[in-house]
Amino acid sequence: MYPQTRHPAPHQPAQPFKFTISESCDRIKEEFQFLQAQYHSLKLECEKLASEKTEMQRHYVMYYEMSYGLNIEMHKQAEIVKRLNAICAQVIPFLSQEVSSISVFNFSQQQQLQAQHLSHGHGLPVPLTPHPSGLQPPAIPPIGSSAGLLALSSALGGQSHLPIKDEKNAEHPLYLFKLSTIPPTASGLRTPMAVPCPYPAPFGIVPHAGMNGELTSPGAAYAGLHNISPQMSAAAAAAAAAAAYGRSPVVGFDPHHHMRVPGIPPNLTGIPGGKPAYSFHVSADGQMQPVPFPPDALIGPGIPRHARQINTLNHGEVVCAVTISNPTRHVYTGGKGCVKVWDISHPGNKSPVSQLDCLNRDNYIRSCRLLPDGRTLIVGGEASTLSIWDLAAPTPRIKAELTSSAPACYALAISPDSKVCFSCCSDGNIAVWDLHNQTLVRQFQGHTDGASCIDISNDGTKLWTGGLDNTVRSWDLREGRQLQQHDFTSQIFSLGYCPTGEWLAVGMENSNVEVLHVTKPDKYQLHLHESCVLSLKFAHCGKWFVSTGKDNLLNAWRTPYGASIFQSKESSSVLSCDISVDDKYIVTGSGDKKATVYEVIY
Repeated sequence: MYPQTRHPAPHQPAQPFKFTISESCDRIKEEFQFLQAQYHSLKLECEKLASEKTEMQRHYVMYYEMSYGLNIEMHKQAEIVKRLNAICAQVIPFLSQEVSSISVFNFSQQQQLQAQHLSHGHGLPVPLTPHPSGLQPPAIPPIGSSAGLLALSSALGGQSHLPIKDEKNAEHPLYLFKLSTIPPTASGLRTPMAVPCPYPAPFGIVPHAGMNGELTSPGAAYAGLHNISPQMSAAAAAAAAAAAYGRSPVVGFDPHHHMRVPGIPPNLTGIPGGKPAYSFHVSADGQMQPVPFPPDALIGPGIPRHARQINTLNHGEVVCAVTISNPTRHVYTGGKGCVKVWDISHPGNKSPVSQLDCLNRDNYIRSCRLLPDGRTLIVGGEASTLSIWDLAAPTPRIKAELTSSAPACYALAISPDSKVCFSCCSDGNIAVWDLHNQTLVRQFQGHTDGASCIDISNDGTKLWTGGLDNTVRSWDLREGRQLQQHDFTSQIFSLGYCPTGEWLAVGMENSNVEVLHVTKPDKYQLHLHESCVLSLKFAHCGKWFVSTGKDNLLNAWRTPYGASIFQSKESSSVLSCDISVDDKYIVTGSGDKKATVYEVIY
């Protein structure tokens, strides 16, 4: 009887217990389905809002670029009016009273109507009077300086040494030296406000005929050439380059699109074939003249004919630094947090052979340099520490770290004897490191803003540095002092010292490349880039050099006068470049997260 009395006791409440579980499961299921539907609805709403936000930002950037382009056009037209005024001042005294009055009156009306049309009611009318004494050119604000380019430098330059951590508020890498991701088609004008990444492609801006730097009245420009001050010539040249900022990468590309500089005769050409002048000699007193290229400018031993793309290295992040081993086998690409090593001796290789994790995952590599023996790699970037890698070990490893007080390193150089490393710091100092003892032995102080680029002479006695303070400085490495200082109206983003001659090429934020003689005041000014020049490298033979820019271009130039040897158009900003020791290969790193290997064809 005992088992029988125990059995019904637990059995009776079993039925309602089972019913409660089933009902609870049903209720939980219904609640889950309701929450899932709510989540789905909120997710769709969030995606819709994000899409609308991106669209609004795209329109903002587009309108901002259009406004900037119109502003440049107004300044350009005002410059033309100024020069025509000066021409009239010379011509009118030789005309009769009646003809003079009629001509000036008609010219005045046409120019005022044109200015009003350009500015949509906010024109810059130029007062003209019948008498030559009243024909004074209007004052035009300088537009060739970094301040004139939408005051970009002043708007963000004060924070130029700080790395960007938020990918969704990304500035252009190397542009004002703030780093984050760049989308494949981010070639538009960078606005003072941060635009979330990725940018919409390419803003739909198609420049009209008057925005590529060409004058609507070239004859007038030629006649007024002798009335143009050297300063205004340089400003007008920079304006022509700045006017192309809004150029869309999908617009048909002319491989020899040579910018015409206002104030320079359009019929003066640099090389056979009728190319407009783009290379100018600047004398000691500031006078600019188109360069007559010699017959052997583009031919002869050591001068390449073109470059052929042979490999693409998909790094996966924006490639801010590249270097090539000697002999040419490995390419090192620096991106976010790591350097990847590629074996290019086998073009079919699509994956890196190794990865060197150098910085925090969110910090960019800014420069990597191989010692001449190819067994050691030095890496610097958005950190106070430089890492020295032993590449001869079975697996590459860090063998030392060098720590400075600056929050970032923008560029590196190695002495020819491999004993000393120089690092350009974000605080403007140039740190000098003893590689054997791994100690800081000296700091060159002079730049008042970040030191952005560096190169060293072949004999190891002289150092050249460029900075965001608009200066280029040379340093005596034996005496440890500054030798020279060159002042510019634009931030310096890149430079290179010719291995075989007394020439220094400088790439600037205002899109110019200037080639300086290190002992003479003369220089050359080159106008083919349409946006800031981000990297520059001389061939080891010294006969030519390359520059790359935010305009997606790789340009090859003849030393020193800048005849255009070849151009290559990439799909995004080209941030870095290197040339192999035998001058047979070029490697570029770009904003669309890849590096490109070119074979130089002679």
